[in-house]
Amino acid sequence: MFKHAQFESVQAFVAHPAHAGLPLHARIQRAIRQLILDGALGAGKPLPASRTLARSLDVSRDTVEAAYAQLHAEGFITRRVGSGSFVSKMTRFAGKRPISRALRLDPVAGGPTPGLSRRGMAIFQGGGVREHLEPRPFAPGVPETRSFPISLWERLQRQVLRELGARALHHGDPQGMEHLRRVIADYVNLERGGHATADRIVVLTSSQQALSLCATVLLDPGDPILIEDPAYYGARKAFDAAGLTCVPIGVDAQGLQVGQLRDAPNARAVFLTPSHQFPTGATLSLDRRLALIEWAARNQAWIIEDDYDSEFHYSGKPTACVQGLDPHDRTIYIGTFTKSLFPGLRLAYVVLPPQLVQPMTVARTLLDGHTASIAQLTLARFIEGGHFGAHIRAMRGIYAKRLQTLENAVRQHLGGIAEPLPPLGGLQMPCILTGAISESVAIGAARRIGIELTSLSGLYAAPGGQPGWLMGFAAYTPEEIDIAARRLAEALKAVRPA
Repeated sequence: MFKHAQFESVQAFVAHPAHAGLPLHARIQRAIRQLILDGALGAGKPLPASRTLARSLDVSRDTVEAAYAQLHAEGFITRRVGSGSFVSKMTRFAGKRPISRALRLDPVAGGPTPGLSRRGMAIFQGGGVREHLEPRPFAPGVPETRSFPISLWERLQRQVLRELGARALHHGDPQGMEHLRRVIADYVNLERGGHATADRIVVLTSSQQALSLCATVLLDPGDPILIEDPAYYGARKAFDAAGLTCVPIGVDAQGLQVGQLRDAPNARAVFLTPSHQFPTGATLSLDRRLALIEWAARNQAWIIEDDYDSEFHYSGKPTACVQGLDPHDRTIYIGTFTKSLFPGLRLAYVVLPPQLVQPMTVARTLLDGHTASIAQLTLARFIEGGHFGAHIRAMRGIYAKRLQTLENAVRQHLGGIAEPLPPLGGLQMPCILTGAISESVAIGAARRIGIELTSLSGLYAAPGGQPGWLMGFAAYTPEEIDIAARRLAEALKAVRPA
């Protein structure tokens, strides 16, 4: 029978975020299989009854039965009617020669893997940045794709192919197609108050790629980088993977607390989301923007400005970007079309100080060479034809209604458990916990019914951050939002302490 430590090992494997993409029965099956391979469960040892294990893991008995059936099919256990399930005698080698943790293919939380460098280990243990292939409520940062004008996009793409022919199939410019760079420069200058030209733009596949390039091209391992606290998890992981030392800087209602920068005179860069702080939604005030620019010029530091979803502002006018205010050319502006159009497009860009264009372009050739030319040229036509602006305006109205629906649903169905903090823009809404239920219990209960909540406290650099979660709303209709909120409320009330 399982010992307490073995139960804990299975629970840890099942709950670990790195395995969230696996079905629940597969997580249980792999956790038990690893215990057998490690020799923690010797040949002939009995497994818990499926009902007992299901109760311990808070899952259905059918889920455990499916895990046991797979283990039996693979030869790891035998099953005898009336007697139960036992570790197969064919696995007796495991108890004598336990497989090293360094050789695991399915590592239990934090286990090492063979031959990785320190940087490789940091990347692996950081878990990467994973997105659900199919969005499910309330995954954050996912735009509405069902309303995207696919037929129009197809027509524009056919025009590109008809005009360029086989030339569209060749390698592209690693800096990005000049046509698209001109269009992006016009857009950034007009809509975001930037100071961009085509020769200062590098087209990339994602904002995550831009962050990784900044981390490796501008800084050395061990260098400090100032970062908002709380902060976007993808940025922190990119900087950690590059071996940088992330120094948290607090955030309040006016955004990054710029006054704290004087306590880090050796920092060579600062990362922030000034137009719509992730996850709080705060906007960096003008006086702080100007103070930030002067700090960067005085210390010869870089400002990495991530403008990830500023197109979607539901109250007042969007604030101009920091890059457009910076006369010293110390700001790197990152934009993306993943949120404004659709994730599968894989197109983003950076507006760089002139002296960084060539180093960044050369560095990206080592990663993926260039971004797909056909998609770039199609996007250029989409923007030039006014379709991008029309799509943004339509989505802005739809998203505003969905945000209101989510706020109402949280107040109605989750009152006494969570308090919504509706943002002025963006694709997700933060909620803070007000009831006795813990954040981890709430998120676990939600995932068991197919609802995704992103931990709020996990976005802070240190323990003790505000408990709660982020709830994405953009990709879900009002009806879907209300139904999911009702289901979430039922799940949370079932696990809430009396």
